[in-house]
Amino acid sequence: MKLEQLLSKIRYEVSSGDTDIDITDVIYDSRKVCKNCVFVCLAGANTDGHQYAQAAVDAGAAAVVVSKDIECTGAAVIKVTDTREALAFMSAAYFGYPSDTLKTIAVTGTKGKTTTACMIRSILEKGGLKTGVIGTLGIIIGDTITKTANTTPESYEIQKAMRRMIDEGCQCVVMEASSLGLKWHRTDGFTFDYGLFTNLSHDHIGGVEHADMEEYIQCKAMLFRQCRTGILNIDDAAYPRMLENHTCTVETFGFSENAELKASDSHLVSQAGYLGVGFTVSGALSMQVKADIPGKFNAYNALAAIAVCRHFPVTQQNILDGLNEVKVKGRVEPVNVPGHYTLLIDYAHNAISMENILTTLREYQPKRLITLFGAGGNRPRDRRFEMGEVSGRLSDLSVITEDNSRFENVMDIIEDIKTGLHKTNGNYIVIPDRTDAIRYCIENAQDGDIIVLAGKGHEDYQDKNGVKTHYDEREVIDSIIHNS
Repeated sequence: MKLEQLLSKIRYEVSSGDTDIDITDVIYDSRKVCKNCVFVCLAGANTDGHQYAQAAVDAGAAAVVVSKDIECTGAAVIKVTDTREALAFMSAAYFGYPSDTLKTIAVTGTKGKTTTACMIRSILEKGGLKTGVIGTLGIIIGDTITKTANTTPESYEIQKAMRRMIDEGCQCVVMEASSLGLKWHRTDGFTFDYGLFTNLSHDHIGGVEHADMEEYIQCKAMLFRQCRTGILNIDDAAYPRMLENHTCTVETFGFSENAELKASDSHLVSQAGYLGVGFTVSGALSMQVKADIPGKFNAYNALAAIAVCRHFPVTQQNILDGLNEVKVKGRVEPVNVPGHYTLLIDYAHNAISMENILTTLREYQPKRLITLFGAGGNRPRDRRFEMGEVSGRLSDLSVITEDNSRFENVMDIIEDIKTGLHKTNGNYIVIPDRTDAIRYCIENAQDGDIIVLAGKGHEDYQDKNGVKTHYDEREVIDSIIHNS
């Protein structure tokens, strides 16, 4: 592809060289430079790609894209205002503008992005629309999950993933649009068909993330200048801020009488192996809904998914089936067991997330709430004290075990957890080997129990002494059940 074609949708000036040259790839990591590629210099928190421009040329790059004046010889030098923005548009061009073929959905908000994205996918696929996902769990196409470093990957990876989705028969993509993804132009280069806002709370403030809450809000709101139809939670206090300077058509959902798609009569649904939420939908659609993910707050996520999916050729039965069968890997994920109790896998790995999940599960009035968990090694010890205290206060039994001990001794970590537990009257048992601990929970489960395996979630490894070994709790559970 010619360099001038890659640059066709951005403003630039040619500092040196020619744009009528063939380019083999668009590269933003100097370690991956290949012959006749264009190297885009990105400035990050820890390093600046402009420092490697000449090295990239020496390694074979035919052109470099910069936003600073630099010394670079032997290649075309293209200057733009923002190299991250340029990378997004160049990547879209390089992969043939995949968004022109796919229906694109972006989900932004502080909480619920992953769950809502999975709900949307589940509904659309029930309607026969193969749908890819890009988000916290990775890039999901069919049964294949490719891990990513960020919730919203770099723009090149997004465009590459969407092209692959088309090649594998996808018609839709739903993407988690993080505030940092929006801030760093990772979602630029195309206009989303639908932008969805779930909620907003204090998060990602400080360090290399956002300077303050104001910047965080402004970054979230960017989505509604990058989509054709904005679908927003009218009940959230940040709703008006999300629409500042918006350019999209606006639709709303929520429990408010003013919502276009309204929910009411939210209630918990509980039976062995199924903890969910039900509610009534009125307004733009009328139906009774049940979703197989616990917590009344998931009524909002399910309603958000319905608000998007009603624009697609799916039936109400597709919506019901999609929500009734949705599974979010590692997020209060139910695992089938041969008994009248409920076994869940969840990613909760700090005091706040444990408080949230255990408080939610308490609402279902289990006979016993049993929490299996450990704590990560080479991490602040305070986290362990806090997790122990939370579990001791909210669980009927805490089963203390290992979880990515890294370079620390597992028993030292467990002693720290016990320090927190001893601030409560909670019962606990120590079983250092995680597989043995899971076996104990299964073999001693009673009718009506809820057992949550906390900490690993979607992870499929254990990290001990600097070595990561494969460890998937779903496989462990299956082996225990079928070998008992």
